[in-house]
Amino acid sequence: MAKPTKYRFTFGPWNISQGADPFGPVVRKEVPFAQKIRAYKKLGFDGVQFHDDDVVPAGWGAAETERGVAKVKKMLDDEGLFCEFIAPRLWEHPRTIDGGYTANSASDRRYAIDRSKRAVDIAGMIGTRNLVLWLAREGSYIRESKDPVAAVGRIVDAMNVLLDHDGNIRILCEAKPNEPMDQSYLPTCGHMMGVAYRTVAPDRVGILIESAHSILAGLDPSDDMAYALWHGKLWSVHLNDQNGLKYDQDKMFGSVDLRRAFNTVFVLETAGYGRAGECVGLDVKAMRTTKQADDTKHLANSRRMFLNMVEVVRGLDHSRLEEYRATRDYEALDLYICELLMGR
Repeated sequence: MAKPTKYRFTFGPWNISQGADPFGPVVRKEVPFAQKIRAYKKLGFDGVQFHDDDVVPAGWGAAETERGVAKVKKMLDDEGLFCEFIAPRLWEHPRTIDGGYTANSASDRRYAIDRSKRAVDIAGMIGTRNLVLWLAREGSYIRESKDPVAAVGRIVDAMNVLLDHDGNIRILCEAKPNEPMDQSYLPTCGHMMGVAYRTVAPDRVGILIESAHSILAGLDPSDDMAYALWHGKLWSVHLNDQNGLKYDQDKMFGSVDLRRAFNTVFVLETAGYGRAGECVGLDVKAMRTTKQADDTKHLANSRRMFLNMVEVVRGLDHSRLEEYRATRDYEALDLYICELLMGR
C-alpha cells in the first residue's frame, strides 16, 4: 500500500492584501514584503509563488536584477522556503493594454516576450524551473478587434521562444474563461492542453488549474484536474472557491461547496498528486471586512480545510464505493457521500 502523500503548501505574497476592490479603497495597511515571507512557516506553508515583479521591479537592469533575486533567495533560504514558480505579470503594464503575446502591435508583442524571457531567467536564479503563464489579456473585448486564428498561433510562438530560451524551464498554463478580458482565446484546461502539444517541447508544457477559473467556465474543478492528471500534466493547482458564474472571488477552499471540495481532494489524493513534488497552491483573498490582525486567517483556514478533507477522503470505504458502482446503486452512493461529509 502506497505511503500517504505528505502535501506541500504554497501561496503568493499577493494573497496577503489590503482589501481594495473595484468599488472601494484599501481597508488594511500594507504588510512589508519581508514580514509576509516570515509568515509562511508560521502558517504551515512550505513554498512561495511569485510574479516576476514580486521578486524585483520590472524595470531593473541585468546586474541589479541578479543582485535583487539573490537577496530574495537568501530570504527564502533563511526561512526554509522554496520558490514554486515565477509568473510574468503581463496584464498591468501600459505596453500590454491590448494583450501581451496577442497584441496587434508587434513592438508590444516583443515587450511581452522579452519580459517573459526575463522571468525565465529570474526563475533560474531563484531555483525553480516552473514558469506559470496566466494569459490574462490574451483575448478580446470585441471579437473583431483581433485575428483569433493568428492570436492562438502567436501564443504558441511565444511559448516556443521561452522553451528555446532555457532548456530546463517548464511552462505551466493557467486557463481562465474571462476577466479581465470579455473572452479569452484559451479559456479552459482543454484549450491549454491542445496548444501544449503543438509546442516545440510538449514534455515541458503542463497545466496549473485554479478552482474558481474552472467554475467560471461552468466546469467542475475535479473534472479538469482528472483530465490533466490522465495526460500527466497537472503540475500545480490554485485551490479556492467560487459562488457562481460571476467575477473571480478567490474564496476560502470549501467555503461555498463542500461536495465540490471533496471531489477535488478525492481526485488529487487517489491519483497520487503531490508524490512527484507537485504543490497544493492556494490563491485566496481575505474578505474586505477582515481586520488587520486577521489578514492571514483565510490562508490558514484554506490549508486546514484541505487537510480536513484529506482525512475524509482517506476515511472513505473503497470496498463500499466499488460495490455501489458495480451494482449501479448511485442513490445509495449519493447518500453515503453526503453523510460522510456530515460526519455520520
